Amino acid sequence: MDRINTKDIKAWNAEYMFHPFADPNAIAKDKPLIIEEGRGALVFDIDGKEYIDGQGGLWNVNAGHGRKEIIEAITAQLNKLQYYSLFGGTTHGPAIELSKLLVDLTAQEGMTQAFFSTGGSEAVESAMKLARQYWKLAGKPERTKFISLHRAYHGVAFGGLSANGTPAFRQAFEPLMPGFFRTETPYVYRNPFTDDPAELAHICATLLDRLIEDQSPNTVAAFIAEPIQGAGGLIVPPAEFWPLVRKVCDKHGILLIADEVVTGFGRTGSMFGSRLWGVAPDIMVFAKGINSGYVPLGATMFNARIEQAFRKAENAWFMHGNTYLAHPLACAAALANLDIVVKEDLAANAASVGGYFLDRLNAMQQRQPHVGDVRGKGLMIGVELVADKKTKAAFTSDDQFGAKVSKRCRDHGVLVRNIYDTFIISPPLILTRAQVDRMVDVMDEALTFQTRAYAKG
Repeated sequence: MDRINTKDIKAWNAEYMFHPFADPNAIAKDKPLIIEEGRGALVFDIDGKEYIDGQGGLWNVNAGHGRKEIIEAITAQLNKLQYYSLFGGTTHGPAIELSKLLVDLTAQEGMTQAFFSTGGSEAVESAMKLARQYWKLAGKPERTKFISLHRAYHGVAFGGLSANGTPAFRQAFEPLMPGFFRTETPYVYRNPFTDDPAELAHICATLLDRLIEDQSPNTVAAFIAEPIQGAGGLIVPPAEFWPLVRKVCDKHGILLIADEVVTGFGRTGSMFGSRLWGVAPDIMVFAKGINSGYVPLGATMFNARIEQAFRKAENAWFMHGNTYLAHPLACAAALANLDIVVKEDLAANAASVGGYFLDRLNAMQQRQPHVGDVRGKGLMIGVELVADKKTKAAFTSDDQFGAKVSKRCRDHGVLVRNIYDTFIISPPLILTRAQVDRMVDVMDEALTFQTRAYAKG
């Protein structure tokens, strides 16, 4: 087949492909930006225009675009073995090597086993199945329920979607699975309880404790949460929250599942989001930054408590998996990627550059009347836009304020994701301070422009 030319690609854009999380009619009117090339923290569209990738692909290009080390690792593996299955008594070297590396990297959290998948949604499903089977093997088959947070995001499969804490994500697919319950999220900027973060942490932990009691602890399998909530609006919990959650889970004997799909491998300025809060979960869920998105991959890890339940059982088949889990190319990419993450200490760069980014954004907040809150850890940053700072009143859906600001940023060479008038900033962890300056300057100008337009009605 001959190489399709640019003219054809542009003409076919939004004509034949259904897009994720999008209204197809809106996509047809405002066609997607066609990204053609990537280098470092930059991407280029089909016409050669340069953009700073403030989205990091989709939270996942931690090591940056076009890393030769990762590309060469994939190519070498492709020339050796392009695919083999982990079913039926076979495996391959990259999967074995990667599982050992992941156990080593998570030794502080006590993980002892890795189960692979092809992405975050599947990794979450694996975690939920492991939790339910664990309790059956432990002689407590009645422990089947899961508790999550309001505004939680745990992927798009039916288990993760049933734990989702945002109605807009769930409504089109209801009814969802029974046995899923949600409790209050520690959203410091917007909550009905207090302005004191430490007090909020205690309140939310108490509400979790009460919900477990209400459901009866001997029926609850696990509590699942993101160390920092991502798609729910980038909600950073108070420092006290996760340690308190661990205590509540231990009190009732339930499992703690950390959904580290976004927070894993340096994004928060710590290697893992759980480690940021000094907490060891029972299960950790990875994807995205595990290999910077070069080939789809996910992983679900668990500790000795769960491993031993399987080891001691006479019949402990884990009847779960799919054809492409632990794909050799994905594992090879992950090994090269994690070598970069560790050797270049991308977590430290995320902490340093992310701190500088937050300082610049906080200064911008002081002069921008519609920037209500700036929050984040490392290079996982949220900027919440409001119609009124004093009341925290949100814009109406008709205003499209955040969408218009995001569009103007894109027009000026900066890609930032807008979710419900909150900018989600998640660039590659190799981002420089000079690139931060460029991003903030463009965002500042776009906000000023749209503020004037909004004032005119």
